[in-house]
Amino acid sequence: DKAANLYEKNRFELMALCQLEAGKTLADAVSEVREAIDFLRYYALRARQEFSGPLPMEGPTGEANEYSLSGRGVFACISPWNFPLAIFTGQLSAALVAGNAVLVKPAEQTPLIAWRAVRLLHEAGIPRGVLQYLPGEGATVGAALTSDVRVDGVVFTGGTDTARLIHTALGNRPNSPLPHLIAETGGLNAMIVDSSALAEQVVDDVIASAFQSAGQRCSALRVLYVQEDIADALINMIKGAMLELKTGDQTHLDTDVGPIIDEPAREMLEAHLQKFDAKDVLARAPQAVGDGNYFEPVLIEIDGIQVLKKEVFGPVLHLAKYKARDMDKVIDAINASGYGLTLGVHSRINSTIARVRARARVGNLYVNRNIIGAVVGAQPFGGEGHSGTGPKAGGPHYLHRFAVERVVSTDTTAAGGNASLLTLE
Repeated sequence: DKAANLYEKNRFELMALCQLEAGKTLADAVSEVREAIDFLRYYALRARQEFSGPLPMEGPTGEANEYSLSGRGVFACISPWNFPLAIFTGQLSAALVAGNAVLVKPAEQTPLIAWRAVRLLHEAGIPRGVLQYLPGEGATVGAALTSDVRVDGVVFTGGTDTARLIHTALGNRPNSPLPHLIAETGGLNAMIVDSSALAEQVVDDVIASAFQSAGQRCSALRVLYVQEDIADALINMIKGAMLELKTGDQTHLDTDVGPIIDEPAREMLEAHLQKFDAKDVLARAPQAVGDGNYFEPVLIEIDGIQVLKKEVFGPVLHLAKYKARDMDKVIDAINASGYGLTLGVHSRINSTIARVRARARVGNLYVNRNIIGAVVGAQPFGGEGHSGTGPKAGGPHYLHRFAVERVVSTDTTAAGGNASLLTLE
């Protein structure tokens, strides 16, 4: 709670760092700081509720039992650049309140934001020996942390391939207790739009889901499935909305889409775009204003999600048409991708919504709204399959994975019913 107060007191500095180091627009920077503060306050609340002391439980034969939660030891927190304050803070605060010492390794692209956050946490009273800052590259610092037998657990947010490497490294440690991995990874997130959907609302939600934060969100929309009966009209509306997007300097208030995080990431997007014929590119936002590491939002038509073999992290939206009778096939194809982070459905037919809900295998399903911006404590966030291990960040079960459970059972009959046990010196 003291750290949350300090975050609020220094919010303008934190927002500026998010803009200048991570390339966030002002709106995204405001949301970033708010989410970080929400994590601090929410996990403090959960810790007071669940880690305040042993919970008495009476056994079936009258024995006195006590149930308690304790920290596992040392946790390594490896955080991403796309939410360099919010996710960074959420990881370490959960580990700390559960009773662990914490080693934080921020993404190499955003070390300054993490450094400032750690300074504020130390100022709030977190001992320096309990929270230690270890910047560096994943191949060196990250690899050293995940291979060290003194690390009792790792919490990671990032790419699925990196999560697999961490999982392998943890499993290969010699003579080590079984470590715990908490991972939130990528997604091939889809949205299904049927012919009953309100088109204007769909367009607003598609633009926000696919292009806000320059598409650099784990939850961002990657594949838009549109019922073919309304596809042409909806595509024209999306094209019109994309023409209004301004890509450029993230510090300008009128900028909609800021820069890509670094040159290799932008080159990956360019290489992906080159895989498609010109006829497949349905729309491209106007050219970026000024010089910078920009990639203008693009809309590409594909046959289906099966075309994409991995997450495309940026402002690239793929669109596929489907026949009304093939709704189940669409959901099955989304499930078959192996990713299960976010999914959206736009429909005004209750049976259609129920059908998607029953069949989809995703961590977060959004109905008639955008698919980004999960709120701490209200919309716990996390996926399944290739998209993570769970439990969900910002949810009621998250802290438990950072702790061990202990039960002490005492047979009170050995001391004459409920009488106090004798102490012999």
